[in-house]
Amino acid sequence: MSTKKIPQRQCIGCGEMKNKKEMIRILKTTEEQIELDATGRKNGRGAYLCPSMDCYRKAVKSRGLERSLKMAIPKDVYEMLEREMERIGEP
Repeated sequence: MSTKKIPQRQCIGCGEMKNKKEMIRILKTTEEQIELDATGRKNGRGAYLCPSMDCYRKAVKSRGLERSLKMAIPKDVYEMLEREMERIGEP
């Protein structure tokens, strides 16, 4: 009897490996736009983040998002992501 593997992803903030379903995917589309991917299935390059403001702040400070998405992230995108993280995640 085989058990189904649960996909794991690494948080760009804290660096911990967690279940993919528990994390928030930040996506760079083919048009170089940054957006949150709630479904986890949209096309594009993705980076995963725990749903906590602590991890978000660590990712911003360490430039983890810029490294993962291989592009410079404008300040207004960070502000939009912060509002979304506050709405979705825990304080």
